[in-house]
Amino acid sequence: MGKGKPFLEVLASAMHEDFRFPFLELFAFLYTLGTFALANFTVGIYSQVGTNEAVAYAVTSSLIGGSLIIFIILIFKNVAYGLGSDLEKGIIQTYFSYPLKRWAILTAKLLSGIGVSLLLFLGIQISAFYILAPDIVLPQFSTIILTYAANLSYPLFISAIMLLLTLKLRRGGIGLVLGIVLYFGMNIASSIAFFVALATESALGLQIISVISPTYALQYHYGGLAGLSSSLWTPTLAETMLYIGGSYVIVAALFILGYIYFSRRLNL
Repeated sequence: MGKGKPFLEVLASAMHEDFRFPFLELFAFLYTLGTFALANFTVGIYSQVGTNEAVAYAVTSSLIGGSLIIFIILIFKNVAYGLGSDLEKGIIQTYFSYPLKRWAILTAKLLSGIGVSLLLFLGIQISAFYILAPDIVLPQFSTIILTYAANLSYPLFISAIMLLLTLKLRRGGIGLVLGIVLYFGMNIASSIAFFVALATESALGLQIISVISPTYALQYHYGGLAGLSSSLWTPTLAETMLYIGGSYVIVAALFILGYIYFSRRLNL
């Protein structure tokens, strides 16, 4: 085998399993539907802020909202079900026969399961921006990037948790269930934290949640829920960036643990 060919073969095999017909076509259609058909450009709730950055944040969040759940479902399927199925069926043992390090095999699986999904998501989103809101892209590019970074952090956090659980249990069913619970559990936890903050006049709960899901910190930076959060917590842009950076440090640490376990502790 030529240099790099074994890695490409594993990657091609993983992509064939993750995106075999009709999954790629179906999710591409759902991405497009969620982005173009379900986008809501009503930004009246940010009128009290009245800045170009707030408008850019509102428009970006509108575009993301319809298709982010599709992205989450896709990576859940690929990470938990796809990798879990490979472990149960013994396909991973076949990959181990390739002249590749274990970390390279896991990298190929994650590039297929998460990387391709992310490229598909961002590709459609960028196209939608240039079609629906071309005047916002370049002037507010940094705000747009920050909004995407904040919104993608928590799905990647859940993916890392599912990866660890799938590798530990060598099956994907429980990891998939946990991922769904974590996703919906964050929505419940954020609502509880908001009402607790209102009752106690302390933003500690909101700050803790923002470490894991920094989209809440960014939301409160730009006015929160119709301005209700202004009296509770209004983080500065620098503070918001710290929350986003901290969340990705946690995500990276969890994926590194997954690599260590896959390379040194996974016995098949």
